[in-house]
Amino acid sequence: MDSASNDRAQLPRNMIENSMFEEEPDVVDLAKEPNINPLESEEVEYEPRSSRLLVRGLGEHEMDDDEDDYESSAKLLGMSFMNRSSGLRNNSGNYRQVQEGLCPTPSARTVIVSVVLVVILVSVVTVIYLLPKCTFTKEGCHKQTHPMELIYPIATNGELFPWTKSRLPNYIKPLEYDITLYPNLNTMEFSGKVNIRLNITGNPKAIVLHSSGLQDMQANVTIGGVIHNLTVLEYPPFEMIAMVLPDTPMKVTECLLSLEYRSNLSSSYYGFYRISYVDESNNSSWLAATQFEPLAARKAFPCFDEPAFKSSFRLKIKRSDEHIAISNMPKINTTVLPDGLQLDEFATSVKMSTYLVAIIVSKMKSITADVNGTSVSVYAIPQKIDQAQYALTAAATLLEFFSEYFRIKYPLAKLDLVAIPDIQAGAMENWGLLTFRETTLLYKENSSSLMDKQLITQVIAHELAHQWFGNLVTMEWWNDLWLNEGFATYMEYFALRSRFPDLNSDDNFLKARCDALEKDSLQTTHAISTDVQSPEQIAEIFDDLSYIKGAAVLQMLNAYLTEAVFHECIVKYLQDHKYGTTKSDGLWDSMNLVTKSNPDVKNMMKTWTQQAGYPLVTVVKKGKEVIVSQERFLRTVNSSSGNSSTLWHVPLSYTFGPCEGPTCSSSFLLLQKQDKIVLPSEPSWLKFNVNMTGYYIVDYGPDGWDALINQLHNNHTVFSASDRANLIHDIFVLSSVGKVPLSKTFELLAYLEKEMDIAPIRQALHQVHNIQSLLAKQDFTFLARRAEERIFDLLSPQINKQEWTDDGTLSEQELRSLLLDLACTHNDAGCTHNAMDLFDKWQYNGTSLPTAVKKIVYKVGAHADDRWEYLYSMYSKSLSEAEKIKMLEGLASTDNGKKVQWCVIYQHHDMSPAGEIFFSFLFTCDLH
Repeated sequence: MDSASNDRAQLPRNMIENSMFEEEPDVVDLAKEPNINPLESEEVEYEPRSSRLLVRGLGEHEMDDDEDDYESSAKLLGMSFMNRSSGLRNNSGNYRQVQEGLCPTPSARTVIVSVVLVVILVSVVTVIYLLPKCTFTKEGCHKQTHPMELIYPIATNGELFPWTKSRLPNYIKPLEYDITLYPNLNTMEFSGKVNIRLNITGNPKAIVLHSSGLQDMQANVTIGGVIHNLTVLEYPPFEMIAMVLPDTPMKVTECLLSLEYRSNLSSSYYGFYRISYVDESNNSSWLAATQFEPLAARKAFPCFDEPAFKSSFRLKIKRSDEHIAISNMPKINTTVLPDGLQLDEFATSVKMSTYLVAIIVSKMKSITADVNGTSVSVYAIPQKIDQAQYALTAAATLLEFFSEYFRIKYPLAKLDLVAIPDIQAGAMENWGLLTFRETTLLYKENSSSLMDKQLITQVIAHELAHQWFGNLVTMEWWNDLWLNEGFATYMEYFALRSRFPDLNSDDNFLKARCDALEKDSLQTTHAISTDVQSPEQIAEIFDDLSYIKGAAVLQMLNAYLTEAVFHECIVKYLQDHKYGTTKSDGLWDSMNLVTKSNPDVKNMMKTWTQQAGYPLVTVVKKGKEVIVSQERFLRTVNSSSGNSSTLWHVPLSYTFGPCEGPTCSSSFLLLQKQDKIVLPSEPSWLKFNVNMTGYYIVDYGPDGWDALINQLHNNHTVFSASDRANLIHDIFVLSSVGKVPLSKTFELLAYLEKEMDIAPIRQALHQVHNIQSLLAKQDFTFLARRAEERIFDLLSPQINKQEWTDDGTLSEQELRSLLLDLACTHNDAGCTHNAMDLFDKWQYNGTSLPTAVKKIVYKVGAHADDRWEYLYSMYSKSLSEAEKIKMLEGLASTDNGKKVQWCVIYQHHDMSPAGEIFFSFLFTCDLH
């Protein structure tokens, strides 16, 4: 490659494109015309990737980095590449050296370069006149009235594919699917037949829908009673197929599309997949299951695989008589076929999106209960069905709660919860057929702990909340995923607080919000409602921001509006949009109808859903006056690099002391960069973000922090446990960017010797662990050890009070597990002695271990080779996934590098959730 090519290849893509189009009048610059969106406009379309017009700011349709793509695109416009600076860089080399006073004689190279430049100049001038939409006349370039010619992608058979966008057209919509599938668990293939009744608008040229990996496709369409065979065109980059319709005027508004195909059951956990497990006879057995969210229904049947294309579904499943089949709706009929197979037919579903369709073919067993006319069942493999009772009880309680709270009865006749032996997702909310990891559904008495019960209940609550938020009302497109996941996450904690108060969900929610704030303070964060188009972009937004930040801003709104008003708002939203799809604005509009726009919820909440990050609120107290200001917080050394123009409508809550009565707590809506609050009296201390219900952090300044620290030391119970955890979180975060001295954070932590609640202790341990890790990475091992010793010394009084039992509430058991784990990790002699004693009694006497401390006992015991071997043998026999995870953590804690390496080799095939967790622990071990 020549030097000019090398220089060009090193330029950023947008610089290359812009240099080609400088001052060209007829090139559409989408970066300057934000209203033109090639993925949505119906007037101008561009061919993706290959052989397309080069257009600046095209986003998803930008050029590839490959040099050939630039070259071919330039040729489409009759242009060649020019490096505008190359001629200047080597200017001195273009002429021979001559004596002073004599005219220089140009070299042959100079003549050639000059001729080339003239030719290029003439070509550019010609192109200016011959660009699309221009006509060459004596007066110059006149705009033509005809639109830009469409350039289409190429299908796999070499023909033009009649659609150019990554999103489906809206001129044909599905009304009903009739689907027959036969998953053959012997050949690991499946065949399918789909009839789709379609609604037609206008006179379309082709039917375009999604399909991925489906083979031997045969298609026909029935229009006005006449059947037309169709050629199927496939365009894999968009996972689409298209069928060109007969060249006859459409005289009907409906048609019937029929397709037959075959494919392989996936070996992944996505689409229509197969997994194996060990049955009761210790033999391998297979089942087939589906996971369609977000874009995998197209891998099982051709469909309109976007959330907005809701439709009803009629499913039929072929199976052998040794299996059962379950789907979203109840089974209404079973027919024995001539080949001995059985055909299960399921009732027609309510209108729903394709990603919620679900099918399972297996040998599972179930237990069932009736809940106000709805049949609720829990499925598991036969040897684990005895672990299903708690899930059935919890599901029944939560189903009643949500139906009552939302004022909309669960709309289906049945609800199945299925424990899949091997599944990647934690759980999935398929309407009427929820799928779970075994660890998030199955509970075994005397083996699972109260913490396991808490997890199971939370996950069931989350998936049941989706039956309304996500299934009944669905986001229109994946950019508003938070409408599904944020609401389901918020409702999972709210439901547990309402129906299972002993499971202590508030502390878990607070910890989750702190984790989300940590990630949302990075430059790489994104708004919770953000534009996504490609499958990769869609997959990326299934993160803590969509789930936890979405839930956090809803909790903040709840606290600001009051629980009663917020409740009315979400009931109104569900009623307004049931069985349909909507955007974020649909939620805010429904809420404003309840609040009568006082406050204007839409105007307020857009600042939280459409902007990345969150505010740092700075508080300055001057007597009774409090000056509050906001700026975006970024976790950088120079945190002031945050965008100062970014403003939120921040619902500040605050309390102060000394004070008595209702005026000691209040709220204030901060709408601008800075504002003032006037208190009824001058406080000695002032605390904002009461119970950490707001999604922001607060800096009180040196005097404000000193006042709060003094109050914590004098009487920390003035603040709730959530407020104490909030103060620990905020001061450490501010210290990490240099706004508060690190010494001040440990001054605050000194009160911990009197702390007995899990939330502040867990937050303190997390923050100190972050500091230890940072110091260790910088080789400040002495300082890292000092930090560990300091937190251990502060918590020693509480550690010494702990008993190795299952006594007490969930919160007390969580604290016991946390503190004893800290002590044994610190190699406290008393802790390790007790743990080894319990391990030996379990190994040699068969004594049951307290569930709250099992993990600690396993971790300490596994340091000895003989105990490690026994632990591994018990792991191999265990039928409880919750138990196996604790054992795996113990196995990974060994100091014996050979055993760890052996596990890596022999456990590599174990891709179950327990296996994934095992490997996460392996990478934290020191290999000797």
